[in-house]
Order: sequence, then C-alpha cells, then structure tokens
Amino acid sequence: MSQPSAPPIVLAITGASGVIYAIRLLQTLANADISVHLTISPSGAAVIAQETELQVNIRKPDLQALVSYVPKWSSVTAPDDATIDDFISNRLRYHQYDDYMTPIASGSFRTRAMVVCPCSGSTLSGIARAAASNLVQRAAEVHLKEHRKLVLVPRETPMSVLQLENMHRLAAAGAVMLPAMPGWYHGVKSLDDIVDFVVSRILDQLDLDNRLIQRWGE
Repeated sequence: MSQPSAPPIVLAITGASGVIYAIRLLQTLANADISVHLTISPSGAAVIAQETELQVNIRKPDLQALVSYVPKWSSVTAPDDATIDDFISNRLRYHQYDDYMTPIASGSFRTRAMVVCPCSGSTLSGIARAAASNLVQRAAEVHLKEHRKLVLVPRETPMSVLQLENMHRLAAAGAVMLPAMPGWYHGVKSLDDIVDFVVSRILDQLDLDNRLIQRWGE
C-alpha cells in the first residue's frame, strides 16, 4: 500500500489511567489508513502494564501486541493481521520519549494534530509551563507554537485548583481540553460503548469521520 499523503497524527501515551482509550484510538487510526507517530512515557508504559498486562519495553515496544490488544471484557474486534502489518510497516513510527532528535520535536515537521491520551497531571503541568522534560511535552509545545491542533485527554478526579489552572492556561493557548468524561445518552450497553464515546470525540477533533457512537439527533 502506498504511503498516505496527509500529514501524520502524533499520539502520546502518558501515565494516567485509561490507556484503553489510546489503544482503541490507535486501532481506529490503523483501520482509517492514517499515519501515526507514537511515543510512550515510562509512566505510560507502567500504566499499560497495570491495565492491560502488556509489558511494554519503551526502548523497543511490541507494537503488534499493542495494536492488536483487546480486553477480555470487550466484544470489539482488533484490526485484521494484514491491516496491522501494513500499519506497523508503513504508517506507524515509534519515537523514544527522551529522543529530541526525532521529527516531531521540530515545528518544521508537518503534522495534522497531536493527541495526548491519557494525559497525566505532570504532563499537563509540563506543557502548561513550557518546560518540556521529555519528547511528549516538547512535541505538545511544538503544536501550540505552530498553532496546530493539540488534544489533551486528562483522566483524573477530583481535580485540584492547580490542575484546573493548567487546563485553563492550555485552553487559552489553543489546546483542546477533552477530559475522559463519557456521556450516557447514546444507548450505553457495555464498557465498549463508554470507551468508544471518548474515542469518537477525539476523532471528531481530528476531523475524522467515525460511527463509533449513536449521535444525538441521528
């Protein structure tokens, strides 16, 4: 399959609960023929291990296992083997969290958007203060300074005043704050419906058509 001509999407997984949102998003992008630049923080890898039992070596992760992962409670089908193989070979590029020499660390490298999902409180703080201590935060700063879409998906409750201030500051700078707060109006029957609600809203922000949920009024 030929390389997609559209700029890629950057996806960062950090150390907040709810990594299934990122995995389901990654699977949806694989099926949608979208190119993705992926990075995972050390705490993100720890959460993946805790919530999925996948052991992620952030130096050389098993991308096949990550993209094909389906929880035992889920009835969702992972992308087929051919799609996953094409995705990993031609459209998915992994960057180590501490490598500042990667393309996504520079504003000259064109991207469509960036999603941090899930977004930890420390990542939120680092981006808000423009004090990048890893590639995730640097790439997010690049998207803000280049006025490209940056979607942050925090998943923590309750939130402190400092976290709320960071969210307000980032929203004012142009980021989309998209907390993992699923709705219940779309005929929820399973945990898959809850996951798909949040993933659908992320995809909407990326201007990617999807039918993961029953939309209001449809």
